Amino acid sequence: MENYAWLIPALPLTASLWIAADYLVHGNRGEAGEKQTAWVAQGAAGLSLLLALLLALPALWQGAPGQVQVAEWLRSGDLVLNISFTLDPLGLAMTTLVAFISLLTLRFSINYLHREAGFQRFFLVLCLFMAAMELIVMAGSAFLTFVGWELAGVGSYLLIAYAFERPNASRNATRAFVTNRIGDAGFLLALFLSWHWLGGVEWTTIESGAAQLSTVNADLLALGFLLAALAKSAQVPFAPWIARALEGPTPSSAVFYGSLMVHAGVFLLLRLEPLLLQAPQVASLLLVLGLLTALYGWLSGLTQTDVKSALMFSTTAQVGLMFVWCGLGWFELAAWHLALNALWRAYQFLHAPALMHLISRPARPVPPWLAGRQRLRTAALHRFWLDSVADWLLVRPTRALARDADRFDETVVSRMVGLPEQEHALSSLSDWEARKQQGTGSEVIGQGRGILGRSMEWLANLLHWFEDRLVLHGGGEGLMRTLRHLGGYALRIERLLESPRYLLLLIMATFVVIL
Repeated sequence: MENYAWLIPALPLTASLWIAADYLVHGNRGEAGEKQTAWVAQGAAGLSLLLALLLALPALWQGAPGQVQVAEWLRSGDLVLNISFTLDPLGLAMTTLVAFISLLTLRFSINYLHREAGFQRFFLVLCLFMAAMELIVMAGSAFLTFVGWELAGVGSYLLIAYAFERPNASRNATRAFVTNRIGDAGFLLALFLSWHWLGGVEWTTIESGAAQLSTVNADLLALGFLLAALAKSAQVPFAPWIARALEGPTPSSAVFYGSLMVHAGVFLLLRLEPLLLQAPQVASLLLVLGLLTALYGWLSGLTQTDVKSALMFSTTAQVGLMFVWCGLGWFELAAWHLALNALWRAYQFLHAPALMHLISRPARPVPPWLAGRQRLRTAALHRFWLDSVADWLLVRPTRALARDADRFDETVVSRMVGLPEQEHALSSLSDWEARKQQGTGSEVIGQGRGILGRSMEWLANLLHWFEDRLVLHGGGEGLMRTLRHLGGYALRIERLLESPRYLLLLIMATFVVIL
């Protein structure tokens, strides 16, 4: 059965591609196409879960298959990338968990999104995400894990911006997407260091070679992976993006930020257990950041007034505790915590819409001990201003740098190459016509500086004079009359060629040339 393990992520990926292709040819659009789309998505998810169980259940008494190589993907010099899967107890358990929760979410979404304009689009992205998560937990190499990592990020972006007509949804999706790209930079750095120091990116290579690394090298390699895990699991200082991710529909919030994708960073740490044991500095950092995130999620969650936000902050706190367990070296506890929290959060998020209809009383008040501490309560309400700090440290300096670069381009680069100043430049033909009517663009097209700029100005004015005096004014009427005559002749020839006798003549001539 391990030879068919590749079908587990391939089935939902194929379903996603099928839904997209069928939608393009108008096969499953509208309410009439919902049933077909739902059956394809559920069928792929069900078969994927069945294959995962057929692999996981025999492993309970026969032992896990371990590393399985399917094919060679890429070879370039000493670099070899394989399509392989790690079917150890951790990988098999997580694969079954992902397939089970994804199938439940797909089934719940059928009724929840009934008659929604984006029904097919939602199921397309959800199947893509299922394939991405299964690839993350099954991949036999860090590179293949990174492929699933990126596909999950794309799916997250598309579902946060599900209601793309709302500017807030698109803005929050972009913020979450860009934040996760910071973590991706750490992942890419870790891939390079792993290949450079250990000679490969297979998980077995990293696990076996971790003991051979010096403490400094182990810390640097683990730090790259840690950056990716922190961003994907929304840990401090990247925690604010997950609050913006709740713009998507409730099923997407359940599967992305309640049960599966938010735990991807924890799974990455579990896979890196041998490396983290050799990197004590990174383990200490992991412990500190996990504690800060747990406190951040707990205190911020106490001040929330809606169900989804409260659940999201509770999940953030729980994931922070999982990071603490990994920092302390309690990886088995972190794995059990991950599985139980994923199942429980999936149930809570999917049950939240019904709960909101059943409960009529107001939201739970802030605990008295927090209400009496005004400064702490204010900080929790503002989520400890992490968004504002990120704007101050990253967004504002980036915008200022962009403005400075634009100003440098206008005042230095444009003058060096002799381009006209911004206020004298023409952006379009309509701009030139408007200036000409005002008497400001009849003779001079632009003003340049330097030898190159003056040459360009002279050439532009010469071409303008030629067009204005000879083509348009001097010979415009005759030229237009000639063009009309030529157009009439071309139209007559086209009509003749459309007649059956000339068409047959052309076909016969073609056969003569071929023979």
